[in-house]
Amino acid sequence: MHDKPTASPVHRAWAAGRHWLDARTVHRHALDLLVPLICFALMLLDVPGLAEADNSLNRVSATLVLALGAASLLLRRRFPWIPYVVALALLGWLHELTLMQFALYKIGRYRGRAAAALATLGYVGFAYVLFLLQRWPEKQADTLTEFLSLIVPIGVLAAGVGVAANRQDLVRELEVQRGRTAALQAVQQERLSVARDVHDFVGRELTLLAVRAEVLAVRARGEAHQKDFDELSDTARKAHRILNEIIVQRARENDATPGIDGLAVLASEGERAGSPVVLDIDGRAGALSPLRQAAVYRVVQECLTNAVKHAPGQEVRVRIALDGVHLSIEVCNDLPSAVPAKEPVSAGTGTFSMGERVESMGGTLRAGHHDGKYRVLATLPAGV
Repeated sequence: MHDKPTASPVHRAWAAGRHWLDARTVHRHALDLLVPLICFALMLLDVPGLAEADNSLNRVSATLVLALGAASLLLRRRFPWIPYVVALALLGWLHELTLMQFALYKIGRYRGRAAAALATLGYVGFAYVLFLLQRWPEKQADTLTEFLSLIVPIGVLAAGVGVAANRQDLVRELEVQRGRTAALQAVQQERLSVARDVHDFVGRELTLLAVRAEVLAVRARGEAHQKDFDELSDTARKAHRILNEIIVQRARENDATPGIDGLAVLASEGERAGSPVVLDIDGRAGALSPLRQAAVYRVVQECLTNAVKHAPGQEVRVRIALDGVHLSIEVCNDLPSAVPAKEPVSAGTGTFSMGERVESMGGTLRAGHHDGKYRVLATLPAGV
């Protein structure tokens, strides 16, 4: 039997350090401030030399100039070229190289390899022009070889480390995306499992309900309740058909969610259930994208269902309005004067599902009592 190879102390220390860093999150704003401070602290080491050089700066003014240069790193995430341009200015004026190292690193990290190569070539070319114009201090580089051995490694190393960090960021982002994809696949599998169970068990009960209603309709033939039993049978069969369409045939294009045109059908169904529905639809709503119209339909459908359950017989007012770039869906009804004799069957997830649908499209949803009524107000962007 062979012993497992043991990690070296260096590898163990490296792994422990990575684990310690991964276990702690640094606030992004704190890091945004920390990097310019580190750069400024390093540039402060050059203040005595800058004050002695022939550049009309003393210690105080040199410190202020370097502080302003380091402050440009606050823009490094969104505008990494700004610190780069500031670094070129300090390079030409004060021959300051510290900020250039940070700037090249940030370009490599936030803009990738091509931008880093371009920035490095620009930096080396600019410095070479300064050398040819004899505006480079001789104490830093007297000959071209000394000049190149100073300038080129600084630029290549800073940009190369930035590109490596950029690749690490891409790898981490890919890992996060893979994790999200795996989670979504697991959720989808669970939903499919639940859908199959709902189809098998609920579909069976709906079929039995329809058959039982037909039997009662036959027995009540000629009586006043025959029509009610016929409607109950039709409702059960319709519910079973809708269940099949949602679960079994959802992927088919001809089973797409209705849009604004389907609201009239919802209103008529609500009225047949005993809740009068008043529709107030902006004429421009018909030009909305199918995605927005489907959202409107689902929100109104859920609101009307809740109104029939919890406030039977109360008038429901539906208002669809467009205000510039915003689409608003308002559904309100009077509160019932008395508690229903039987508690309505409800899973309690309808409003939550509505909120998720609206929020996924960049909108907001509010639901609750308002001036003696129950109001649902959804606001979302009117664009695609």
